[in-house]
Amino acid sequence: MSKFSLQQKTARLIVLQRIELINPLLKKLRKLFGRYAFSNFITKYFLDPNIIGKSYYEVMNKEFMTIKDFIEPKDKFFLSIGGGMGGLEIIINKNFNNKFFSFIEKNYVSKKVKYGWDNNNNEAYNDLNLQKVFLEENGIDSAKLNIFDFDKDILPDNKFDVVISLLSLDYHYDFNIYKNYLKKISHENTKIIFDTIRDDYFLNIFKNVKVLKNQDKTMHKSKRILCSQFMD
Repeated sequence: MSKFSLQQKTARLIVLQRIELINPLLKKLRKLFGRYAFSNFITKYFLDPNIIGKSYYEVMNKEFMTIKDFIEPKDKFFLSIGGGMGGLEIIINKNFNNKFFSFIEKNYVSKKVKYGWDNNNNEAYNDLNLQKVFLEENGIDSAKLNIFDFDKDILPDNKFDVVISLLSLDYHYDFNIYKNYLKKISHENTKIIFDTIRDDYFLNIFKNVKVLKNQDKTMHKSKRILCSQFMD
């Protein structure tokens, strides 16, 4: 497997979630016509799903390499929060046996691509029906898959072994939106992996905080951390 299989509509969502995947020409068009036109028109007609599928796989595989050593055979239940279409989870599924995946996502596409701190968690670029098709077409068994709409569904309350929220939780919106929920669905050995610009802040929240990766080339110069065991 060297690329993801995806539809034109799915390629559009992936680009809206991961703007770094677009080529120089599309970057120029985005700058020339603005974010609204780019989000609502250009991304609908000027993307090659094969190219996006390959580029997205390469990015997700690099992300996987930062966390793979911390996934254990005993880890069965994974929760993704704001993980986009789920490319990382597809790769986890390919590399480890007998895993179950749950996703908490928004289910709408904002009119403009807007990346920045969002205290209210209002921005979204996803379609949960397309996400389900994408995950199943790329190898995740429907019997081992659950997708929850953050705004409409009752969120899962079972215990998870691994919670993943790369470039989302505490990177685009405040960790405290999910803090109480994460306590509820964590057991003593639950690993919570996310990106943050304030890793020291979590030394007062978790007993264990480990830096997995320094992202010095990003605008926010963030760190990927693995946390476990809430203080209270």
